Amino acid sequence: MGIRDIMPNILRYLGRKEWTMIAIAVVLIVIQVWFDLTMPEYMGKITTLVTTGSGTMDDIYYNGGMMLGCAFGSLASMIIVGYIAAKVGASYAQTLRSLQFTKVDAFSMAEINKFSTPSLITRSTNDVTQVQVVLTVGLQMIVKAPILAVWAMFKIYGTAIEWTMSIGVAVIVLILLFLIIFVLVLPKFRKMQVLIDNINRTTRENLTGLSVVRAYNAEGYQRDKFEAANTELADTQLFTWRAMAVLMPGVGMIMNASILAIYWIGAGLIDINPDPYQKAELLANMIVFSSYSMQILMAFMMITMLFIMLPRAQVSAKRINEVLNTEPSVKDGSGAGNGGTGKGEVEFRNVGFRYPDAADNVLQDISFSVRQGETIAFIGSTGSGKTTLVNLIPRLYDATEGSVLVDGIDVREYKLSALYDKIGYVSQKAVLFTGTVASNVAFGGTGERRTEHDVRDAVRIAQGTDFVERMDGAYDSQIARGGANVSGGQKQRLSIARAVCKRPDIYIFDDSFSALDYRTDRALRTALKKETQGATTMIVAQRIGTIMDADRIVVLDEGRIVGIGTHRDLLRTCDVYKEIAMSQLSEKELAI
Repeated sequence: MGIRDIMPNILRYLGRKEWTMIAIAVVLIVIQVWFDLTMPEYMGKITTLVTTGSGTMDDIYYNGGMMLGCAFGSLASMIIVGYIAAKVGASYAQTLRSLQFTKVDAFSMAEINKFSTPSLITRSTNDVTQVQVVLTVGLQMIVKAPILAVWAMFKIYGTAIEWTMSIGVAVIVLILLFLIIFVLVLPKFRKMQVLIDNINRTTRENLTGLSVVRAYNAEGYQRDKFEAANTELADTQLFTWRAMAVLMPGVGMIMNASILAIYWIGAGLIDINPDPYQKAELLANMIVFSSYSMQILMAFMMITMLFIMLPRAQVSAKRINEVLNTEPSVKDGSGAGNGGTGKGEVEFRNVGFRYPDAADNVLQDISFSVRQGETIAFIGSTGSGKTTLVNLIPRLYDATEGSVLVDGIDVREYKLSALYDKIGYVSQKAVLFTGTVASNVAFGGTGERRTEHDVRDAVRIAQGTDFVERMDGAYDSQIARGGANVSGGQKQRLSIARAVCKRPDIYIFDDSFSALDYRTDRALRTALKKETQGATTMIVAQRIGTIMDADRIVVLDEGRIVGIGTHRDLLRTCDVYKEIAMSQLSEKELAI
């Protein structure tokens, strides 16, 4: 069951180099088994020479030397095979992690939300490790065990039936023991990876929201939530390891019992045989048979141990495959819009959108167009669909109804890289990456190298020059993970500078001025309007003051457009807009 599920993954992702190494390992394993099974033959010869007195010390030394050579040969083969297995396993794990990273990188928000961030992290770390361990150990066990078992059986073929029966009973008992443990732990192994996801999620939530947790004195609540998840995982792990703790003592007892049975049967056979030479031969055969029987039992133990390891790896392999086999809902188009010298015009034609598994549309019958160089703003109550609307342009999601066009071409017809090159996007939540101020502002690749002048100019337009140049190192100052060492307003300005540095045809600002004071907000928008002439600007905002100077304003209410026009037009014609405006500014400020 498990092998069939996991092996296709291995076959699918191993490269030519890894297959070559596996072939070498298989040859070395066969050589190792030959050395292991040849040693008992020399042991039998030495026993016969000693008990019968028919040989000289030179004969004994010769056979002993051959045994020693076999032991060293087996050891050398084992070391090389172990090295190859570790290298193949590490290479395979590297490939899996790279494949998952690349696949997730191509996911739209729909796929990321489907798996969840904690689960994707677990799948690319812990799950890959589980499969890597099985491949590394399995490469040594899965090849060696059947060869060793079959070859050893051929070696003992034709010996006393009593000895053969004793080893047969031992193998049956060993298999029964493993089957019982396998049935007990399999469901727990299936559950364990999900519980690791749960631990990851709980820990991540606590660390991400630490300031909120402390502000509400919720440390105890969070601790209890973590302890519940931690205890459930610990209990599951304890059950599996306690069940498997029976394994080694059980195997040891079976092996010792089989040796005892072989010697007890052998003693009886020797006792009833009157011929001294036949007694010596029986003694030698008994020693050789006991060695081969141990090899057979070890082979079966390796096979069953592999099956004990497989359930958890099987679950991990399935989870990895779920990621790798998931087709992104947002894919490259035919390339009809590639290489165009578009002006940044955007048009929505009867667009509707519904989130996956949602009952109702978030957007319905959205139609408008934006000309080159125009600034258009979107406003509405929370949940009216503003962010969802602008997210359809860079295809974070695809419209479920109608069409979104850029420069007259449906965005679904663009190659994604060509579409992204046209857009400078500043998300609702400002995101900075570990690195320097300069590396964050010059982030990404459009085929054009961004110079130091470009970075400084973008920061100037984003009204960030003062605080950046006061930082230790200025543009080479380090930015912590997530921008933890700068304020919210500084993060927003650096995010805006990143978009400006790209010099795109279309700017999308998704509530990107919310952390700025009114003076900085106005100065930034004035600089943007001056420096980005000819580019299309789309602004999502909650503040009337941010958008009142826009060429046109789109008012959304419950996913529908309820007004389009200038600030003055909407104050006269759109009740929703007027209500929002009156709640924020006085009549004098609104110039009513």
